[in-house]
Amino acid sequence: MEKIFRAARQNRIFEDVVEQIQEAIISGKLAVGDRLPPERELREMLKTSRSTIREALRVLEQKGLIEIKLGTGGGAVVRSVSADQVTESLDLLIRSQKVSLDHLAEFRRQIEGDTAALAAVRADREDIEHLRHLLEQAGRCVAAGEDAVDDFLLADKKIHLAFARITRNPIYISVMKTIHANINRYFERFLRMEARAMQENLADLEDIVDAVAKGRADLARKLSRQHIDRFNRYMHGRSDNKRPEPQTIKL
Repeated sequence: MEKIFRAARQNRIFEDVVEQIQEAIISGKLAVGDRLPPERELREMLKTSRSTIREALRVLEQKGLIEIKLGTGGGAVVRSVSADQVTESLDLLIRSQKVSLDHLAEFRRQIEGDTAALAAVRADREDIEHLRHLLEQAGRCVAAGEDAVDDFLLADKKIHLAFARITRNPIYISVMKTIHANINRYFERFLRMEARAMQENLADLEDIVDAVAKGRADLARKLSRQHIDRFNRYMHGRSDNKRPEPQTIKL
C-alpha cells in the first residue's frame, strides 16, 4: 500500500491528495471493496495534515468513489464507478435551469443519431428480434389509445436504450441512460401526446428499426434525428404556439 501514494506536492496539497487517491481507484490499484489505509497511515504516506486528509476523503465520497463507513471495522471503502454520479450531475444541471428544450434536442439528435447508426452496423439477429419485440409493446400501447401514453413513452425509452446497448460501447450506453433517466422532467412539463402523435412516433420507430435491421447506418441516423426533431416540436407546441428562442425551463 505504501507504494501507491507519495508525499503530496506542497504547493497544491489538497488537490494532489484527491488526485492520487482517485488515480489509484481508477487505475485499479485499489479495487472495489478495498479499504483505504487508516487516517494516521495516510497522513504519514502523504506527508500532510489530518484536516487535509479528511477534506480529501469528503470530496472523494461526494464523487462517489469511496464510501465512509462508521463504527468498528469502518473507514473509507472503494466503491464501484457507475453512471449514477453522472445522472445525478445532469439532474442538478436541469434543476438549476441551465438546459433548455432546444439544448436537449440538439444534444439528443446528435448522440441518438450516431447511436442508431452504430446499432445498424453492429446489430446481430438477437438484437433485431429484441427491437421488434419492443416495437410490438409500443404498438399495443398505441392500440390502447391515449390512456396508454405513459406506457408508450416507456416503450419508446426502451427502444432508444436498446440502440445504445447494441453499440457495445459503454460510453454511449452510460450517456443514453443518463439522458433518459432525466428526460421525464421535460415530458411532464411540456409533452402532451395525443393518439395521432403516438401513431406518428411508432411509425418513426418502426422505420428506424427497419433501417438498423437492414444495416443502413446513414438512413438510421437520419431517421433518428427526424424522430428527435418531431418530439421537440411536440414539446415546443405545448410550451408556446410559435417556435421560441431557446429558453431554460423553470423547475
